Amino acid sequence: MVIRYLPRSSSVRTAALAVAALVLLPTPFATAATEEPTPPKPGPAYTSDLLDRPGVQARPGAGAPAVPADVSALSWLVADARSGEVLAAHNAHRQLPPASTLKSLFALTALPHLDAVARHKVTQSELSEVGEGSSLVGVEAGRSYTIADLWRGVFLSSGNDAVHVLAELNGGWQQTVRQMRAKARSLGARDTHVVSPDGYDAAGQVSSAYDLAVFGRAGLADPQFARYCSTSVAKFPNGNWSYPIQNTNRLLTGADGVARYPGLLGIKNGYTSHAGNTLISAAQRGGRTLIVSVMNPQVSGGHRVYEEARSLLDWGFKAADHVRPVGSLIPRSESQGTAQGPAHAAELAAHGVEADGSDWTAILLVVAGAAALVAGSVVVIRRRRTVRAYRFAGRQ
Repeated sequence: MVIRYLPRSSSVRTAALAVAALVLLPTPFATAATEEPTPPKPGPAYTSDLLDRPGVQARPGAGAPAVPADVSALSWLVADARSGEVLAAHNAHRQLPPASTLKSLFALTALPHLDAVARHKVTQSELSEVGEGSSLVGVEAGRSYTIADLWRGVFLSSGNDAVHVLAELNGGWQQTVRQMRAKARSLGARDTHVVSPDGYDAAGQVSSAYDLAVFGRAGLADPQFARYCSTSVAKFPNGNWSYPIQNTNRLLTGADGVARYPGLLGIKNGYTSHAGNTLISAAQRGGRTLIVSVMNPQVSGGHRVYEEARSLLDWGFKAADHVRPVGSLIPRSESQGTAQGPAHAAELAAHGVEADGSDWTAILLVVAGAAALVAGSVVVIRRRRTVRAYRFAGRQ
């Protein structure tokens, strides 16, 4: 079946909006008689259409500072972690290799399946496929580690060796890949294609600044994830002794000449020769939490990614009350349309739907859904005509 959008005539648009307005008007009798739970509030008035466009997207208001002009990353995004509102972005849905920031999706996927206090004796086969040149925390075959030890190795040292062991415990490498792909889709992160759960360069493995911010926001909502990603220093066992490991996110630790960012909550950094430097960071200030994702700065210097993230965080805290959002990290429900992204048009085409960027489908879905709510309310009213009049007047 091919779904076609309505013509873009002003009369049709006006008629559709008028119908939507009529069916969405509150009905006093329905509200009082049914005493049903209040329907969920409509989604935000904006969509992610702006984020589908290339270049910098921002909607400054009075008093808003200018978006930093010196950010050289191929893709970046600034969002409010609580509301999910995207404050500004640049090439938000551009698909790029994510490097070890993909470990954030790995953690979101596997953390719920593994008991942190359980112990596991590592086998050689679990480490046999670790890629050459991988970052390592020092997991050794024949030694026993708690699951929590291994997770600290993932978050602090970006240890691909720890990822391989945890993935095997999660059902195997390919099973974990399938789970990560499904998890990304469930979060509305449709730019991401997982090939190697540790973020090691692999053909076809991509994500986007939008998706990385989605993963970061979801991670902060998970107590285990939030605790691991904000840990600066820990001890990693090595038989009868242990050695210190330090988080490689320099904004969190203030290491290697990078000043620590006040209020930083961590999350995940990454680097490969193919992906360049990538970073998901979150910081809290004055009751507000911001998430910033940065992918592949073009200005040379290994620490440039941190300074560009710092600049975007500074801008976000100053601008948050003075800009209109350009999109949301929260996926729209089926009644509000599908999450947008470069893969969105391809998905629609695969199902015989013509995507032209108009808002008619959303309007019609709202109308249909609201009409169904009104019809249901009328049925309930008819069933309750014997209810006493004071119920209609006094209870909301």
